[in-house]
Amino acid sequence: MTGTVAAIVVAGGRGERAGGDMPKQYRDIAGEPMIRPTLRAFLNHAQVALVQPVIHRDDESLYRAATADLKKLSPPVSGGATRQASVRAGLEALAKRAPELVLIHDAARPFVSGGLIDRAILAGRSNGAAVPGIAVADTVKTIDADGHIAETLDRNRLRIVQTPQVFAFDLIFKAHRRAAEAGIESFTDDAALAEWAGHRVSVFEGEAGNGKVTTNDDFARAEIAHLASFSDIRTGNGFDVHAFADGDHIMLGGVRIPSTRGVTGHSDADVALHALVDAILGALADGDIGLHFPPSDRQWKGASSDRFLAFACERVRARRGMIAHLDVTIVCETPKISPHRDAMRTRIAEIAGIPVTRVAVKATTSEKLGFTGRGEGIVAMATATVRLPWSAA
Repeated sequence: MTGTVAAIVVAGGRGERAGGDMPKQYRDIAGEPMIRPTLRAFLNHAQVALVQPVIHRDDESLYRAATADLKKLSPPVSGGATRQASVRAGLEALAKRAPELVLIHDAARPFVSGGLIDRAILAGRSNGAAVPGIAVADTVKTIDADGHIAETLDRNRLRIVQTPQVFAFDLIFKAHRRAAEAGIESFTDDAALAEWAGHRVSVFEGEAGNGKVTTNDDFARAEIAHLASFSDIRTGNGFDVHAFADGDHIMLGGVRIPSTRGVTGHSDADVALHALVDAILGALADGDIGLHFPPSDRQWKGASSDRFLAFACERVRARRGMIAHLDVTIVCETPKISPHRDAMRTRIAEIAGIPVTRVAVKATTSEKLGFTGRGEGIVAMATATVRLPWSAA
């Protein structure tokens, strides 16, 4: 595929230095498995056409859970006993597609930026083989067998190498096959393998924030860094009301609840989801549900309101933001909300793509006062907390 850029994300390691009861790439950072933002960075990049994950054969269920709603991913392939073998498995999976360039990236570097991917692609097209590197700030020395300083290195010539490393596909694919045929499995990065195969590898500017998460301390620092990058914290409010009508159920929080009466209103008249949609759009200063889904448009008559909530959440992601918390209060005399509270929380979390611990559903009555007290209708009030990168303000 002439001109095509592919990315291999290597996620086959065990991550033993990080501890825990699962491989580190599936541990959470800021509420989501680390592999998700890594994959998302390449999936969302306009120039990357193919994203090929490489996973451990024992991690299929973890992988499916972590990537359930990510679109356009190539089916994962199983890696080998070494990183080198895992990259080769990814290259073999891409061979029939024959991309022009391939980016090779570690799943444990979840903060790779679009700008870094841009520079990688540019360097790959210019040089055929290139790696990101950052300057060494500290003095570096070599020592002898007795622990004495043997040499002080010129740090101006030193670089700490990162991923994504980028290569012309044919170049790195042939180099990997040559190494495999020679029985060499000791290369810890693809630049070293390319050098061994006789290719010159250039270095382009890396990023300090593109660190590798290896230990528990790294996880703690990554959590802080991730949240700090979403420094524009927004709060939005939503309100909705619908009147009771003939029917045998009510949709609330995405859950069908049996009832002696139904409700009338926009789409399926789910006041809880409608209030949440307006709260999220309010946090983004992006209009309201009526602006994006006007009730005068017949295509929304009877539509499932989960489509509206999914839309609002996608508006957050389109601005590279995250939903920190959703809180909805339902006011009615009937039906009883408490038996359905957990189901609502679960469904809202599923639609929004956030952990259920970030969703609150509360209920109250109006003590027989007003139209809700008279049993004429149902009200929902919602608050959404959204975090955006400051640059997206």
